[in-house]
Amino acid sequence: MLELCTLGTGGTLPLADRALSSLYVRENGRSMLIDCGEGTQVGIRKLGWGFRCIEDVLLTHFHGDHCTGLPGLLLSLEKAGKTETLNIWGPKGLKRVVEGLCVIVPPLSYPVMLHELPPEGGELEAIGLRIRAFPVDHGGIPCYGYRMTLPRKNAFDPEKAKALGIPVTEWKKLQEGESIYRGLKRIHPEDVSGAPRKGITVVFSTDTRPCETLGKYTKDADLLILEGMYGDEEKLPQALKNHHMLFREAAEIARASAPAALLLTHFSTSLEDPESCLENARSIFEKTWTAKDGETITLRYPAEKEKAWISLC
Repeated sequence: MLELCTLGTGGTLPLADRALSSLYVRENGRSMLIDCGEGTQVGIRKLGWGFRCIEDVLLTHFHGDHCTGLPGLLLSLEKAGKTETLNIWGPKGLKRVVEGLCVIVPPLSYPVMLHELPPEGGELEAIGLRIRAFPVDHGGIPCYGYRMTLPRKNAFDPEKAKALGIPVTEWKKLQEGESIYRGLKRIHPEDVSGAPRKGITVVFSTDTRPCETLGKYTKDADLLILEGMYGDEEKLPQALKNHHMLFREAAEIARASAPAALLLTHFSTSLEDPESCLENARSIFEKTWTAKDGETITLRYPAEKEKAWISLC
């Protein structure tokens, strides 16, 4: 199971009822953030999922609406008694940006490790997720989308266990990843595993025009969380100028990749009621929703050959 919360769904400037970009991701008690806009720590307090369990922060890019919440977050982690390492990932220039933001932060009780990713992105692991950072088109500004996959163990094959003469009382150990001995022979979990099973995949990407890499890395995802900076077609000139997307364009990406759901976020301050433009996306990809601050999403492992089961609250 994978749990998400859209802590902030705004772009550029915060509004009274809309904080800036941040996504909280939780898996089996371990947590990370994607982006940390101004006010992120307030959203986490409202959510109640905790600070100390946050192990990683992934930054998409260095515009202020995506990273100026870092100093406050680091102080909140300190107050929560964190002692474990916090890893921060982002494009080239991460060290300079974080050090600049942290001039106002006193010495911390925990180490902070900075990881600059190459221009082409790359693979990383965080909180048990396999993550691919991929570059997107934000007008020459280094910017990443993130494809996150929660892997799933292969199914246990009872017929293989029977063929090896393993008593039923020993099956649970193998199912939980423990090796056992049958006489002098050691039996590993993979010796009794069946076909691979599909995990859960979520793609998060804001601040981009439609581009080849976005199309590539949204394929076969269960949930897409993409920016809908502008709702109406009349905003296309602004979208082109500022390298953002319309609702329609995000929906076209979803139609091509066929996820279980598309969640739009990162709304312009000019877009007072994102739901009023929802039909512009749903006419292209029906299973589209607009995110709200503090909204939680739960994804559960899918049945064979199906998309993950998704619940939005």
